[in-house]
Amino acid sequence: MKCDVPGAAEVRLGAGAIVDPGVLLGYPSGRPGVSGYARIGGGARIRAGSIIYAAVDIGDDFETGHHAVVREENRIGSHCTLWNSSTIDYGCVIGDRVRIHCNVYIAQFTRIEDDVFLAPGVTIANDPHPICAKCMQGPTIRRGARIGVNVTLLPLITIGVGALVGAGSVVTADVPDGMLVAGNPARIIGPVDKLECPFGIVIPYEQGLDVRRRPEWATVDPLPRPVIRPPKAPR
Repeated sequence: MKCDVPGAAEVRLGAGAIVDPGVLLGYPSGRPGVSGYARIGGGARIRAGSIIYAAVDIGDDFETGHHAVVREENRIGSHCTLWNSSTIDYGCVIGDRVRIHCNVYIAQFTRIEDDVFLAPGVTIANDPHPICAKCMQGPTIRRGARIGVNVTLLPLITIGVGALVGAGSVVTADVPDGMLVAGNPARIIGPVDKLECPFGIVIPYEQGLDVRRRPEWATVDPLPRPVIRPPKAPR
């Protein structure tokens, strides 16, 4: 199957895929010399308004929200999500189990490893001196890193394994493995494992592993809504 657009590419869609009306698959690239079929693995769930271009390779269980865009020449692993109004620009390499929330922009030639989380509004840049494009490349985000709401990542930097970037930060330099950074420009706050839950009900990170991937996740009940933030301790 492919979209009804002149020049659209063949689409190879895996078994069990659910594709809403209003989705465009195999959309032709406007860049010269780009061709090739779009492959989307089994179990995909592609929601209305989403556009997946030609010359992409996507693994199993790929899921989009509404109006998500995957440009051409992207390689995306299995069990990944791309939520509402987010865009993966061309030439990116993305690993397995990567979760990309709403209104995220991933610039061309960005590399994202397995188990990365991008919160809503993350913006990734890739051109050290815009418009030139001769040395254009996005950052590298290593496995298990977590990027907070409305963070900006500048070109060519590396976010280390299991690192955490606080909300609203502008990251201009490499972030070491396992470190928490925040601010504009982002500065090291301390190890991710030192971060505490404001309610004291979980240990958020232990040896870089978030609580959802540890056995105690199943033993702690969520707080009743609405949750009221506890008062800050006096300094």
